[in-house]
Amino acid sequence: MEELFAGRHFDREVIILCVRWYLRFKLSYRDLVEMMAERGLDLAHTTILRWVRRYVPEFIKYWNRFRKPVGRSWRVDETYIGVRGQWTYLYRAVDKAGQTVDFRLSKRRDVASANAFFRKAVRHEGRPPQTITLDGYASHRAVREMKTDGVLPRRTRLRSSKYLNNLIEQDHRGMKSRTRPMLGFKSFSAAAVTIAGVELLRRIHKAQFSLSRLRLQDHAAPVL
Repeated sequence: MEELFAGRHFDREVIILCVRWYLRFKLSYRDLVEMMAERGLDLAHTTILRWVRRYVPEFIKYWNRFRKPVGRSWRVDETYIGVRGQWTYLYRAVDKAGQTVDFRLSKRRDVASANAFFRKAVRHEGRPPQTITLDGYASHRAVREMKTDGVLPRRTRLRSSKYLNNLIEQDHRGMKSRTRPMLGFKSFSAAAVTIAGVELLRRIHKAQFSLSRLRLQDHAAPVL
């Protein structure tokens, strides 16, 4: 990871701290500027914004090498995220233990978007789910089409249950509690990167990575 920070004016630890605090806590870029100023560091809020966009994809690639597999019973739902005054749709899935499976931000809420989300989730996990619980018509149709196309096994069980999907709806709240103070995103790409970072911090908080492989059972993680 050291080469990622080569040539930067600020130390690696400062960059990681600012990115981590922004993604994990209910702080704005300007809040972080003020907090860093109290520590003797003169930062512009646009500098932190650039750090988030630059380093979040790299942090995700780094941590995904140590991720644990999730369960094969998925709860799937979508929620709304504001981008430039318009609603976009965040497709998300957790397993029955509440572990994050995957997510995808989309400009539309339709069969094609649901299909793209499921394909991404299956590719990310490396294996299909055995059971999918959802309640959206577009998602139902996407699953049926994927079973027909062979992307999902025909034995994959599809069911609708508001009660069982309370788990994913509760998990949405954790995501929305962080994105709400951001007061909307200025661009779709910025929203996608920031949400990916928030999801990463939530996965770390849920202990979805094997720290033993990093030899970090009793130490803080070196990145985030």
